[in-house]
Amino acid sequence: MIEQSYVPKTVLFAKRTFDIVLATILLIMVLPLLPIVAVLIKIDSPGPIIFKQLRIGRSHYDHVEMFWMYKFRSMRSDAEASTGAVWASKKDPRITRFGRFLRKSRIDELPQIFNVLRGDMSLIGPRPERPGFYGQLETAIPFYADRTYGLRPGVTGLAQVYQGYDESLDDVRSKVSYDHAYALQLGELKSWFAQDILIAFRTVGVMVLGRGQ
Repeated sequence: MIEQSYVPKTVLFAKRTFDIVLATILLIMVLPLLPIVAVLIKIDSPGPIIFKQLRIGRSHYDHVEMFWMYKFRSMRSDAEASTGAVWASKKDPRITRFGRFLRKSRIDELPQIFNVLRGDMSLIGPRPERPGFYGQLETAIPFYADRTYGLRPGVTGLAQVYQGYDESLDDVRSKVSYDHAYALQLGELKSWFAQDILIAFRTVGVMVLGRGQ
């Protein structure tokens, strides 16, 4: 069976090219910042500098992809040792002092530039979900899995700049509507590019104003 994508090949090619070029530029720009962040994380709390977490990638008609997503560690290293996978809250006590700044500025997401260059993710798209939540969400929310059908998940996206991080099932329901709204703009090069540029600028605004969580 030949898998059909709702996104034209020209858009997929342009989007991947955009990812590689912009991710390379971003990496060069932030490279001097990375060792400073690493040192401050080590000073602030014990544990690894980089936190990796298994996430769901593109979905296909017969399977979903999985990959390791990288972030600067913003929580205690034993954050989920006793609870398992849980959503973070706005005043989550597991978040370290420096980690709170990393999350508000979204600097904790910078290591995902490497995920983009590897082809696991796109700069812009639906956020990748954790396997521990995926089955529950797919059952509870109609068309949940379709949000990443043939589409790489993103470092940032429409839901992230308008809504932020998930704290509950209702938040995810709202996020899915943003993800499908994003997908509707991928039918043509012009609408895709205009939307991705808008999201990129709004993401910069979130980082500068510290509106992350």
